[in-house]
Amino acid sequence: MKNPIICNRDEITQLVHDFYDQIRVHPELGPIFNAHIQNWPEHLNTMVSFWSSLLLRTADFSGSPMMKHAALPNLSAHLFEQWLLLFHKTCQQQPNAELGERAWLFAQRVARSLWMGYQIQQHPDRVPTELSIPSAAS
Repeated sequence: MKNPIICNRDEITQLVHDFYDQIRVHPELGPIFNAHIQNWPEHLNTMVSFWSSLLLRTADFSGSPMMKHAALPNLSAHLFEQWLLLFHKTCQQQPNAELGERAWLFAQRVARSLWMGYQIQQHPDRVPTELSIPSAAS
């Protein structure tokens, strides 16, 4: 069964921009993102393509998020959890509630996947740990 379209690219663009506006000023995440992203407009366009690929099933994203994240030093479960909290808050603030709910479900999967891949890449001799995912009621 094909998923019905629940949003459009403009709504995804708004979600992405709202989220990264908050990321850039976050006391823990802002310095990390600002140090590694040299071209914010390009990054935002890439993220819109990424989220459109997930939410609209477009095929306009190409890239390797796992490798980019795995190369970053000193990431922690806490930082991934902060990213998730901020993404969850942003999803809850979207006028299109269905978009927010669907994006939140994907964000949990994305964060878990990146966190597991990061741990395996950085510490292949350790058993990976899970993230603490904020509940939908938070």
